[in-house]
Amino acid sequence: MALGPRLQKFWFRGALPRRGDGAPAWFDTLLFNLLTPISWLFRGLTALRRLAFRHGWLGSARLPVPVVVVGNIIVGGAGKTPLTLYLARQLRAAGLRPGIVSRGYGSVQEGVAAVSPEATPAQVGDEPLLLARESGCPVWIGRDRAAAARALLAASPDCNLILCDDGLQHYRLARDVEIAVCDVRGLGNGRLLPVGPLREPRQRLAQVDAVVGNGMAAELLFSAKAATPPLFRMDLRPASFYGLQDPSQQCSAADLAGKRLYAVAGIGHPQRFFRTLAELGLTVEARAFPDHHAYTAADLAFARDGVLLTTAKDGVKCAAIYGGEAWVLPVDAQLTPDLSAFVLEKINGRTVAGHPGLPGVQE
Repeated sequence: MALGPRLQKFWFRGALPRRGDGAPAWFDTLLFNLLTPISWLFRGLTALRRLAFRHGWLGSARLPVPVVVVGNIIVGGAGKTPLTLYLARQLRAAGLRPGIVSRGYGSVQEGVAAVSPEATPAQVGDEPLLLARESGCPVWIGRDRAAAARALLAASPDCNLILCDDGLQHYRLARDVEIAVCDVRGLGNGRLLPVGPLREPRQRLAQVDAVVGNGMAAELLFSAKAATPPLFRMDLRPASFYGLQDPSQQCSAADLAGKRLYAVAGIGHPQRFFRTLAELGLTVEARAFPDHHAYTAADLAFARDGVLLTTAKDGVKCAAIYGGEAWVLPVDAQLTPDLSAFVLEKINGRTVAGHPGLPGVQE
């Protein structure tokens, strides 16, 4: 078994597996012993870096508009992009004019760049492209999120709020609201990289402004006696399928019944997508790929004698290389209680450097 998948299983199993005689499995024991010292070093460097930003030893960029960061403390996807898209739509409906910045994972762009809906995933990354096509907001990418946000504001001076898709650990960008997302995998074995999936210690969750459980009760991430920030639940509800090659075409699960169905997903937790298809009554031959996987025609060739189903994030990459019948299943985020109202309350009336008011937000 490749080390990558083995590590994933090791991280999210929650504990070292045991043989029938109680002895640890030799491979997992070896991994644990080899990686634990590196994890200790990572913990120290993480703490030192956060301390440096907190005390001003390393500079943070304060923007003239409020900044809302959506991120997580585990590696991989947990639902950040659907949540960012939800906030963009809700805040626009409330009268704000948000812009979105993202790292642009997988992009070939150097520096910072605007994301056009007509771009390719190789140019700008899959998630930023999806956000540009679905949010109606200006989207910019760059490793330096502060620089990307400044460029966005220069290009779109009417923008009065920045949403940062995945930037919880990017402390160079000062923020007004921090939102952490976790899914049903929770915090895995609770250990820091590389012996566990955590980017920061689990105590970091108590320091954000809100924690969102994607398909789960966020209370499960905390001990019974722990003080918690405001907690929210996000459920991703499937909408109608739309055509991979022609998004104007739509169909329902009933329209697909009786067909030979295949499904691919290269997201943080592919089983979530496959489970959704099963809940819709569809039987599929499923293949999971790593998050942000760069698909090739060979990856999808197994579905040529049937119908291919995939996610919206994967769809932006598959459209250019797959010509058979294929449908995309988008999802709509539903938050309980209303997270957008919480964000508006956090930034309402707040004066930030160079921006004494927020158009569209009652002072």
